[in-house]
Amino acid sequence: MKIRVVESVLKANDAVAQENRRVLDDAGVLAVNLMSAPGSGKTTLLEKTISLVGPDKCAVLVGDLQTSRDAERLNAAGAETVQINTGKGCHLSATQVAEGLTGLDLKEKRYVFIENVGNMVCPAGFDLGEHQRAVLLSVPEGDDKVAKYWTLFQLADIILLTKTDLIEILDFNIAAVKTDLEKINTHAPLLEISSRIDETLESWMAWLSQAGVVKKN
Repeated sequence: MKIRVVESVLKANDAVAQENRRVLDDAGVLAVNLMSAPGSGKTTLLEKTISLVGPDKCAVLVGDLQTSRDAERLNAAGAETVQINTGKGCHLSATQVAEGLTGLDLKEKRYVFIENVGNMVCPAGFDLGEHQRAVLLSVPEGDDKVAKYWTLFQLADIILLTKTDLIEILDFNIAAVKTDLEKINTHAPLLEISSRIDETLESWMAWLSQAGVVKKN
């Protein structure tokens, strides 16, 4: 009985996710779901991305258990932003994203970034209607996280190794990360970036541009 209940919940979520994707497709907007552990640098990366893409072309849905601190930062960066507080929920749901989308004007937007709740387990199991999944792994977290939390990385369309300016300080083994990724995900590019070094973000911006959809007339 419990398995059937879980399946029912997931099917209901997937149905809403499909509708979210239709809304985004009709608007000609690319939705990117950013997932990671807390503190990996999602908000800082989005601040940089908004600046480079152009605030008028970006909208953000921010998921957190409590507070609107990240949303306030991204709103200050110029992007239209909606805060979604999940309370005790460890991930965003398609229904929450659907409600968030109603608060956005998608007419002139090129990207909707979904900053998921910081968690390396729960978000991986829920389709939100996004087109692409970006998973962040920060150097301070350690080089063993791909092997430990493989379900998150397995479904990623792109993997961003963040805070690479700290690699030499923390003795991070990139080779170990690449070896672990080869076992579970060979299609997602691994980009080594630091939000403190603009030059390292060029590959991220190029990927976004290639992944983007053409605005409909």
